[in-house]
Parts: sequence; C-alpha cells; structure tokens
Amino acid sequence: MNPLQVIVPLVAAAVIVAHLAVFSAAAMAGGRFPTKLTLERAVPVRGVGLEHLKARDRARHGRMLAGSSSSSSAKVSGVVEFPVEGSWNPLTVGLYYTRVNLGNPAKEFYVQIDTGSDVLWVTCSPCTGCPTSSGLNIQLELFNPANSSTASKITCSDDVCKSAIQAGEAVCSNSSSQNSVCSYSLQYGDGSSTSGYYVSDKLYFDTTTGENQTANSSATIVFGCSNSVSGDLTKSDRAVDGIFGFGQQDLSVISQLSSQGVAPKVFSHCLKGSDSGGGILVLGEIVEPGIVYTPLVQSQIHYNVNLESIAVNGQTVPINSSVFTTSSTQGTIVDSGTTLAYLADEAYDPFVNAIVASLSSSVQSLVTRGNQCFVTSSSVNESFPSVTLNFTGGASMSLNPEDYLLQQGSVDNDIIWCMGWQKNQGQGITILGDIVLKDKIFVYDLANQRIGWVNYDCSLAVNVTTSVKNTYVNSRQMDVSGSSPAAFWKQQPADIAVFVVYIFILAILHR
Repeated sequence: MNPLQVIVPLVAAAVIVAHLAVFSAAAMAGGRFPTKLTLERAVPVRGVGLEHLKARDRARHGRMLAGSSSSSSAKVSGVVEFPVEGSWNPLTVGLYYTRVNLGNPAKEFYVQIDTGSDVLWVTCSPCTGCPTSSGLNIQLELFNPANSSTASKITCSDDVCKSAIQAGEAVCSNSSSQNSVCSYSLQYGDGSSTSGYYVSDKLYFDTTTGENQTANSSATIVFGCSNSVSGDLTKSDRAVDGIFGFGQQDLSVISQLSSQGVAPKVFSHCLKGSDSGGGILVLGEIVEPGIVYTPLVQSQIHYNVNLESIAVNGQTVPINSSVFTTSSTQGTIVDSGTTLAYLADEAYDPFVNAIVASLSSSVQSLVTRGNQCFVTSSSVNESFPSVTLNFTGGASMSLNPEDYLLQQGSVDNDIIWCMGWQKNQGQGITILGDIVLKDKIFVYDLANQRIGWVNYDCSLAVNVTTSVKNTYVNSRQMDVSGSSPAAFWKQQPADIAVFVVYIFILAILHR
C-alpha cells in the first residue's frame, strides 16, 4: 500500500482493489493453531486497462503494517479454515474473499483481504453508499448490533479504544462523552472512504484436527461496523460486505487471537498465479525445504524489507544501492494487497533497459501509452530473461518472466506482453505486489520479525506448524464443489500409508 496516501485519523482499512486471499481465524480457549484457507476462483466480472489498474493500485495504497513482536505460548489445538473464493487476475479485476460468521445468531458476511490494514470491518445498518448487489453473484448483508445478543459497542472509555486512538485507528473528540462510541474513518487518495464505529462480538469457525475431526468454536473479537462508504467501495461489480485486515496492530484479528493465546504470531500464504486461481492462506508457518528468510526492517509501519540489488539473467543491474535504503521516503514494501509491482523511480529505467537488452531476437519491443511492451510468438520463458531480487541476509527471490510481465492481448499468433512492474514516478518506494508474490510460499513470521519465501506450486499440499511446537498438518487444495473441509487435512502417516499401498500395487502389476 502506498505510504504516500493521505490517511484521515483513524481506522482501519478499506481496500479499493483486492486480490489476495482473504482470511479469518478464531480460536478455542487456550488453544493455538495454524489456520488454512483454500482459495477458489470467482467468475471474472470485467476486464480493465492497465492504466485503470495502476490507478486502482494507487488509490488503495492506504495504511500499512506495524505491530509488536510478542507471541503466546499456547499449544496447538486444531486448524481453522474458511471457504475462500476468488482469483488473482488483474485484467479481470479478480479478488479473493471469504465468508465470516459474526454475531448471535450468527450471520454470514463476505469480506476481502487487505494485508496492509489492521481491522476487520463489515457494512452495518444503516449504511450510506453501501452497494445492495454484487457482480460476484453473492448476497450482500448488513450487520446490526441490535440484532445480536452478544454484541456490544466499544466506547471511548474502553482500553481497546484508547489503544486504537494511539495507533491512529480510532477517534474520539475531546468533547466526546466517555460513553460515546469509538469511531473510525479512512480517506483514500481518490476520495473513497469508509467510516463507522467499533463493536465487540463473536466470530464463529470450525476447527479441524489432524485426525480429520471438526468442532464448532468461537472467539470474541473487536471489529468495525461501517455505516458509510464512498468512491469505489460503492460500486457493485465486485462488491463484498467488508474488509478483513491482516496487519500487525493490536486491532488486527491475528493480533487479537494471538493475545488471547489462540493463534500464533505468524501467517503464510501461497497464491496460484494461473487463471484458475486458488491458493492457501494459513495462520501458522508453512514448512517447506528451501524457504529463505530476510529480516523485517524495524520501526516501520509497513512490511519493509531491505532489497540490496536486482539481477537480470544473473547480471547485476547498475542501480546505486542507496536507492533501496529504507527511510521515511524510501524502502521496499511487501504488499499482497497491491496488484502490480512499483519500482523506485531511479531504479526503474535501468531495470527495464536490462530486460530489453536481454531479449531474444524473436521479441519486438515497443512503447504503448507510456508503458514498455513486447510482441512475440515464442514461449515467454524462452524469450525473456529471469530476474533475481537480492535481500539482506543472503536471501534471494527468483522471478520468472510472468512475475514481471502481464499478457495484454494477441495479434494473430503473436502475444502482447507489457511490464507489470511500473515506475513509482518521483518516489523512492518499491512495492512488491501480487504479480511478484504469486506462485510462491510466503511466511510472515511476526514473532521473529522476518519474512520468508520459496517458489512453489500452490496447487499442492503444504505442511503447517506453529512457532510453539513441531506439529504438522497437511493442507490440500479445497475442491471447488465445496466438499467438507475435513477432507483436505491429512496426517503425514496416512499419506505414507497410501504411498506404500501404491508401490505394492505397482509391484504386483509388473510381475
């Protein structure tokens, strides 16, 4: 999210363009678990031009992340998973969203993810500007605290409100009564906004253990009740009921559950980059050989990492390393809520020049509407160079051509590719968005203040553990048909048994 975006005091977060996997979590008392969400593809609603896409990225670059490094010492109790739908496809304005059940009686809401904000909020009754229908073919709802027997409004005298005010996520005027509701408001650069007040209520979920047994559970959390939205949040083509913030501040769900001792202070995702969409998002640490880690830059309000250099086809691009130094106006941000990638102004031209210089003879280079594009009939992996990002601690990130290119169309047998990395004009901030993060496992180890990654086929299973005990749960891709979640969590011994049986059958067949 763009650190240069103006934020009105306040709150928590609205994302204008969403793409990543959405999550939610909750817990059994005293338990601690990894949380797995399986991402499914939504029907694309509309294609958009690259300029529109860039404008949307700029507009939704709101609050970034900050937070503590504390962790709880609870034991693993099970896995919480939510049926997540959506896809990563910037040219069709895809997004990831999940269903959360709030209140008593429980009511279901569709919310999209924003890793650069902290607060879960849903639209509430009454609501000014809230869409009443969605192009995603989902039923939109409004939350009403008066209809929930377990809901209570957070007041200005509550400690949680005082903490949120200090973090800039709430506002209570000096003239407000201590019994006044704790409010929030967020203004985006394009005029889009959301505002409302905080409530406390139940979040319901199912926990699945390694034995494929499920249990109904709940946790009390604080979330936003929005009664006004404007700008892109009012549009119905991709409308959902709210935003699920995934930041590190005290009001984020991950922080709330961690402080209650029911979730680890680590989360991971693996997002499929194919048109079919999908992926996995977990509260917990995905464990996979080859994951490399780099430290988070301390005292930053973003997920900042130290990018040291960029290589194209193994050759270091001539960019002064000071361009990537973290400061109030510079640095590299990992943001799964941004669609494209944005390279610091002084680094962009040397990077694009290195790409062009490394092209095969089958590629024709051209500039259209100020964006560097290419035309080729050959395979993208054969025609374009590989790229490597080098970070502090010797951690490197290997990128394929489709991690920096967007397919824009075709002419006869030729495919048109354009740079998916854009110049952050006049700015020193580099933002690594979904185009870079896809097809990789990413681990956000907040307890140890580090981020790790490795290239991975995100249609495959992953092993998940917590930072407390070496407990693994095998997560498999959920079937689009929506089969029982328990069917997708397997113990490793069961997998080994299946493999042994398979080998035995092969031996008989080949006698």
